[in-house]
Amino acid sequence: MQHTVNPFLLNSNINWEDLGDGVQRQVFGYDETLMLVKVKFETGAVGSLHAHAHVQSSYVASGSFELTIGDEKKVLHAGDGYFVQPNILHGCVCLQAGMLIDAFSPYREEFVNLNK
Repeated sequence: MQHTVNPFLLNSNINWEDLGDGVQRQVFGYDETLMLVKVKFETGAVGSLHAHAHVQSSYVASGSFELTIGDEKKVLHAGDGYFVQPNILHGCVCLQAGMLIDAFSPYREEFVNLNK
C-alpha cells in the first residue's frame, strides 16, 4: 500500500503526541521505506531500552543525552548523532532538555494510524 504524503511538512500542521513521562513525538513524513520523527524530551526523561527490526539514524537537534547502544554508553550533545542497526538494544536518558530527530527504515507502522 502506497501512502500519499504532502511534500511540504509544516511544523504548525503536525500534532505532537504526548507519550508521557516528559516525552513527546511528532511524526513528520513517511512512506513504506522511510520515516522522519521528532522526539522532545524534558530533562530526566527516559527513552526506555528497546530493540526493533528497523534501521535507525538519529540527530541530536538540541539538549544532551546519555545514549546506550548495545553494551556501550556515550553522552551526546546538540550536533551529534547515532546509528542503530536492526534488533540492537538501545535507549537514552535526557541530561538536558532537548530534541532528537529520528529516521527509520522501513517506517514504524506502530507510530501511525493508517486508517486516518
